[in-house]
Amino acid sequence: MAGPTDTRLNTQEEITARVKALEAMLIEKGIMTTEAVDRLAEIYENEVGPQLGAKVVARAWSDPEFKARLLADATAACAEMDISGLQGEEMIALENTDDVHNLVVCTLCSCYPWPVLGLPPNWYKAPPYRARIVREPRKVLAEDFGFVVPDSVEIRVWDSSSELRYWVLPKRPEGTEEMGTFDLAALVTRDSMIGVGPAASPSS
Repeated sequence: MAGPTDTRLNTQEEITARVKALEAMLIEKGIMTTEAVDRLAEIYENEVGPQLGAKVVARAWSDPEFKARLLADATAACAEMDISGLQGEEMIALENTDDVHNLVVCTLCSCYPWPVLGLPPNWYKAPPYRARIVREPRKVLAEDFGFVVPDSVEIRVWDSSSELRYWVLPKRPEGTEEMGTFDLAALVTRDSMIGVGPAASPSS
């Protein structure tokens, strides 16, 4: 008899299969091209979602009162900026500090805060990341992402679910004290909001 985990995995597989079938039908009928489908996925994976999250982070870096609201209730704080929707009904923002580095995974499938980060990257959904990042996060960050976290910094791994989705408020880079929110947002990457990389430095 299948338990709750098995049922959820089966549901995810069924959804994936239906999406693939619909995509194939649209392409076959000439309604969309493969290139158009790929571009649409690219927009949601790399542009729309992460750009919205970057604006939230930039505001939190610049506005202490907003930052406090974000850490207290990320869903409500994002709604202040008209950022909300499916897969983002319940979100928690995790602040990285000099002493603690947070990172996010979904060990069961690929739960992810779409309104803030867009679509999850393929590696986030892949079993190797989901399994290894929990067991050896420091090693995975260094070997797979080229991101070395000092031994003096505690790494905390947070497991998102369909009920609650986590994302990271990265540390503000040094040398950005005079920058406005528009320029700050340009430093915020998708990976930094997952916790597998830092925000970009202003000189990079």
